[in-house]
Amino acid sequence: MNAPAPVAALAPTVKLLIGGEFVESKTTEWRNVVNPATQEVLARVPFATPDEIDAAVASAKDAFKTWRKTAIGARSRIFLKYQQLIRENIAELAAILTAEQGKTLPDAEGDVFRGLEVVEHAAGIGNLQLGELANNVAGGVDTYTLLQPLGVTAGITPFNFPAMIPLWMFPMAIATGNTFVLKPSEQDPMVTMRLVELALEAGIPPGVLNVVHGGEAAVNAICDHKDIKAISFVGSTKVGTHVYNRASLAGKRVQCMMGAKNHAIVLPDANKEQTLNAIVGATFGAAGQRCMALSVVVLVGEARNWVADFVEKARTLKVSAGIEKGTDVGPVVSAAARARVEGLIERGVADGATLELDGRNPRVSGYEKGNFVGPTVFSGVKPGMAIYDQEIFGPVACLTGAETLDEAIAFINANPNGNGTAIFTQSGAAARRFQEEIDVGQVGINVPIPVPVPLFSFSGSRASKLGDLGPYGKQVVLFYTQTKTVTARWFDDSTTSHGVNTTISLK
Repeated sequence: MNAPAPVAALAPTVKLLIGGEFVESKTTEWRNVVNPATQEVLARVPFATPDEIDAAVASAKDAFKTWRKTAIGARSRIFLKYQQLIRENIAELAAILTAEQGKTLPDAEGDVFRGLEVVEHAAGIGNLQLGELANNVAGGVDTYTLLQPLGVTAGITPFNFPAMIPLWMFPMAIATGNTFVLKPSEQDPMVTMRLVELALEAGIPPGVLNVVHGGEAAVNAICDHKDIKAISFVGSTKVGTHVYNRASLAGKRVQCMMGAKNHAIVLPDANKEQTLNAIVGATFGAAGQRCMALSVVVLVGEARNWVADFVEKARTLKVSAGIEKGTDVGPVVSAAARARVEGLIERGVADGATLELDGRNPRVSGYEKGNFVGPTVFSGVKPGMAIYDQEIFGPVACLTGAETLDEAIAFINANPNGNGTAIFTQSGAAARRFQEEIDVGQVGINVPIPVPVPLFSFSGSRASKLGDLGPYGKQVVLFYTQTKTVTARWFDDSTTSHGVNTTISLK
């Protein structure tokens, strides 16, 4: 993690949320929140002090005493109100998101909407947080389970989805009866804070939701804090592995959704136009800054002749600021991100891949200072090349080929990551073989970004995920609750005593 840079003293400050109050940090460390299309400084974000982080956790711990006893219907009604407020303010939320993160306004609305779906799911907590009952498992004995909240929980979220991923985390944690400490990305926290304001307006009580800001020190403080019982993380593999190891050693329950290298298989029987549209959109949308971006395309058999068509489709995409109408590819989030992507493009050429389309240094009228990289396409990509082995997190497509479907499946399964994958075909038999044999958590069949709706859980696998339970869906209810099993027998005056029983039997 980078140290905070010099900041613009006159920019507005992003506040902490502690005990239901938006608090000005007393820190001496600040970072600029910068519009990636213009380099305008939008705000200053504080790196919270250890005392401020402790205060946020203490507030959450104190609020848990009453929140855990709040009726499940009352919790549900807060999130019914919250989803209404998000819908009413979605245009404002998208505008804030675009200004600080760079993605297009339609994509920003999509970011908010996919988080809104989880809020709607949280509103149904009464049907989700159900235990089990077995009546009369032995003579007069009943056994049942309770799903009880853990206590103070925490979330660490990335820059690329500053609305959706916080909404993956705190609504389900709070709906299940926990309290929450959120650490948003220090690069673009403004839309997250607006969502937090709306959450308080919806009725979340003081202390139930708290927010701290910062970098590595804040992450470590969350991992180490004795009063935090569970942590949810989305971000890079490097940081996620660190969080998982450190927090697990501290006795916490942890889930980490991490890096990826997502592949799409294209069979020659696929609908060409639909397939190219889908893959180009999934590869270059959000400037490639998605953990579910389709960054590797495996063209099978005669589909290997589609390289030129792919390049021409990519060439049609408009690169500009996210607020400009018709923009397909906005800027990457920072100048450092741009330099990293451009460096990997250079490495791709040096490693022997064929640069079919070079997106470096695009001319973007009116936004000459922006962090722009245009759609870039390599063919002939192989394992061992930096552009294949690393997650580029930019608008760069890696094309490779295979003779058969089996060869393509083996190629994907040899990659250590397992976040998402897709196949494009009109063959049901091929699709079924793919879904059975591919070793990846989330599978799309003619669907380029197979992120499930909240009825199901995000199910990345292998090096893309640490922890057994995923965010949202049924799995996250188990993640945020402790199962308590109760075995009960009630006696009345007619019950016959059989004396002392020293066996384990319940008979």
